[in-house]
Amino acid sequence: MPAKILLIDDDQDFRASMKSLLESQGYEVYEAASGHEGLARVLECRPNAIMVDIMMETSAEGYGVTQALKYGEEYADLRHTPVFMVSSIEESPDERFPMSAEVEMIRPDRYLAKPLDIPVFLRLLEKELVAARAVTG
Repeated sequence: MPAKILLIDDDQDFRASMKSLLESQGYEVYEAASGHEGLARVLECRPNAIMVDIMMETSAEGYGVTQALKYGEEYADLRHTPVFMVSSIEESPDERFPMSAEVEMIRPDRYLAKPLDIPVFLRLLEKELVAARAVTG
């Protein structure tokens, strides 16, 4: 059974290109155009990995989606689902998600800058899927 990937991004062109790429690699792909729609789709399709854009039309929705997935009770059984956060803003993960003793920053499993380095992304995706399978059985 192919792994299921959920793409949450308000950029229809990005979703279409990623869907085409991922399907060509044998993945089953689902899409959502907003954080709200994405969280509903998570419960519907139960993906093996999630790719979410930080900045969508209205706000930094990607943060809210990641927070819900990592801490929301209704998503407790999906806590180990890898979350790839993507952004057009090129920063290192430590710049974007600073670690601090005072503040617990919600961090995705992977942070990638657009445009994606496709070979690197595909390697990271497979690595995260393998790791998640090992945890969840």
